[in-house]
Amino acid sequence: MDDLIRALQIFRKYGNPKYPTHCEHDVLAIMDIDPDKVSKEDKAELEELGFIVDNNEGSYGPGMFISYRFGSA
Repeated sequence: MDDLIRALQIFRKYGNPKYPTHCEHDVLAIMDIDPDKVSKEDKAELEELGFIVDNNEGSYGPGMFISYRFGSA
């Protein structure tokens, strides 16, 4: 739980979306946080915490943070 809370604290530095998360089959997506605005250091920490940038044109859209660690269906 601590890792998820820490990740959310990092995301909070870059925005405060009204509906910040979306979860589908084993994937937790963070909505409306632009990865291009997140510092390299914060991206590295987020990766250690289980969040990566999804640059695929999949159902979540390109350039979104996702986690297979915290997403579960």
